[in-house]
Amino acid sequence: MVWTIVLIILFGGMLGFFLWLRNLAKKPQHSIIRAYPYFGWIRYVLEMMGPKLRQYWFDDDNSARPFSRADYLGVVFSAKYRTDLISFGSKRDFDQPGYYIANELFPLLKEELEVDNQDKVQAMKYRIDNEGLFFRREHLAEDTVPRWLFPEEEAIIVGPVREQPWKLHGPFGASATSYGSVGENYILSTGYGCKMAGGSWLNTGEGGIAPEHLASGADVVVQIGPGLFGFRNHEGDFSFDEFKRVADVEVVRAFELKFGQGAKIQGGHLEGAKVTEKVARIRKVPQGETIISPNRFSFLRNPEDALQFIRRLQDVGGKPVGIKIVVGSHFQLDVFFQTMKVLDIYPDFITVDGGEGGSGATYKAMADTMGLPLYPALIAVVDQAAAYGVRDKFKIFASGKLISADKIAIALALGADAVNSARGFMMANGCIMALQCHTGKCPAGVTTTDSKQQEALVPEEKKWRVMNYIISVRQGLYALAAACGLESPRKFTREHIVFNAADGQVRRLSELFPLAVDRETGDR
Repeated sequence: MVWTIVLIILFGGMLGFFLWLRNLAKKPQHSIIRAYPYFGWIRYVLEMMGPKLRQYWFDDDNSARPFSRADYLGVVFSAKYRTDLISFGSKRDFDQPGYYIANELFPLLKEELEVDNQDKVQAMKYRIDNEGLFFRREHLAEDTVPRWLFPEEEAIIVGPVREQPWKLHGPFGASATSYGSVGENYILSTGYGCKMAGGSWLNTGEGGIAPEHLASGADVVVQIGPGLFGFRNHEGDFSFDEFKRVADVEVVRAFELKFGQGAKIQGGHLEGAKVTEKVARIRKVPQGETIISPNRFSFLRNPEDALQFIRRLQDVGGKPVGIKIVVGSHFQLDVFFQTMKVLDIYPDFITVDGGEGGSGATYKAMADTMGLPLYPALIAVVDQAAAYGVRDKFKIFASGKLISADKIAIALALGADAVNSARGFMMANGCIMALQCHTGKCPAGVTTTDSKQQEALVPEEKKWRVMNYIISVRQGLYALAAACGLESPRKFTREHIVFNAADGQVRRLSELFPLAVDRETGDR
């Protein structure tokens, strides 16, 4: 009797469920479900599960985008275990054309490098106790590690003519990620990791300064976007008083005017679900409303306006002021560099962002097509600056999927002085590439301001991963430099990179892209 009742309830429940699905299918939102109620629901479930199944089961280790599984694991292993050792060989397709680093027959030994490794610092990394089918048991173990810093004579000086120049003892830092697009815990763990590693920095992004940006004591680059968040008065205009107040903060080392971003040439985009009371207060915008910044500063209409504004910021703040740009073609740079020479006004640095750069939210058409990828964009900026004789007037930062030492080495060889990475630091903080950045429901607690979601990211633990990641990248750069017979990654040039074409022709980048000659003096 009991089993009969159980079966009636079970089959009755199933029948009711299917009838409910059929009734729901009659609603007009989904044509396939309306025509094929049950198979339509199955299709919908598979469609929702598809990206997750492809990421873990069906994409091979080198095919996924925006980062392959191999790229992702390289960052994770560097951050957790401070190693990127692999077994049996590379999974790169060597039949495809691509860039390679040209090693020397007689590389340098470790003691021949120009590196500051005198002081080892306390660190922590994971050690695996047991690798099981359903879980990995591991623990954090204390150790000490050299930081692989540039020695004093190799330090990068940004804005040497400013009252307070910015000195960098490393070439790698965290790219712009605005508070709102990322949460407090991510900012804290990244800041503390940068501080412990030394020689690194944290860029605030265009969302203004949160208290967490300053809490770690790490070097901070404050970005000012067209929305003027954190730098505008009650009328919405730029406030030099606010700017001077921020410039007086000791850990603020430089300012960056955001003229463009690789993944979205338009202004920043922050979904209303991520605009909390705190975000709204810092940005001086309504809570819960989607924010779309203008695609340029309303009061900067041409290169002369921009450079005059830069000069005023340099004078008022006494600290380096740079710009972040996306390159559409090298022709657009001509007027800009020419105007610099005429006015004798120069930004202290130019951040070149590739079209492959990331974003918490953008439009597919822009992300896929707008703006040159980083390497050709970097070549255009470096060569045009050299052609106009202004290359020595500013430093160049590169950003755009530069998450590993080999890709960074190529960027340095092309002419960059230093490199920014956003998604590399996100992965070091636990990002699993769930592609939920715009929703505010990031499962790893990275790209969310939701207090519950952020519980997944514990700054006291993730800060060690960030530190390990930075040091691993720097160590990797020095290892690559040594293999090329160079004392320092700062000495990479186009001579040290070759391109293997589809037809098997191998040419140095110095032949493919010889550094432009100064049009006036004839010097390179």
